[in-house]
Amino acid sequence: MNPPDVQRDERPHELSEIFAQHRDRLRRMVRLRMDRRLQGRVDASDVIQEAYVEAAQRYDEYKLDPAVSPFIWLRFLTGQKLIQLQRRHLGAKARDANRDVSIYRGAIPEATSAALAAQLIGKQTSPTQAAARAESKLRVQEALNGMEDIDREVLALRHFEQFSNAEVAQLLDISEDAAYKRYVRALKRLKGVLGNMPG
Repeated sequence: MNPPDVQRDERPHELSEIFAQHRDRLRRMVRLRMDRRLQGRVDASDVIQEAYVEAAQRYDEYKLDPAVSPFIWLRFLTGQKLIQLQRRHLGAKARDANRDVSIYRGAIPEATSAALAAQLIGKQTSPTQAAARAESKLRVQEALNGMEDIDREVLALRHFEQFSNAEVAQLLDISEDAAYKRYVRALKRLKGVLGNMPG
């Protein structure tokens, strides 16, 4: 077998290993950023599968000039597929793309305050718990809405997508020190709100 054939055989294996390494993180990103109206209609696995197909087609191009880490690149492609699926399923009901897309390093649907608040509060099932949850969610959402967009994004990236501080800095094109300070500031603000809640 000549070298080009070996190279062709190795590329899909290399990409599948990279994808497997980051699949859980990509799934968390999709679940956090997917429009709530699509729940039950589109599964995170569908988005990830479409992103993998796109990545396979563009992998050689990426390897020629890997300006970002493989995870950041795969996350970008997955975010693009999420946007496409949301537009396909929601059509005219989809919000203006300018409101859905993060302004930081590529088009990825934003993690809304409502989505972040729901993740922070968790799920409670009894009627009393549900009422308390709704009130708590509203208070947390108000605190999140009061943050700068970039602080809310740092919180989403660090807390829910489990980015390292260095990855946040790379994605948002800020220093690691700035990324850390913004994360700490966002956590302090939330801690103040959550600390005043019953339970």
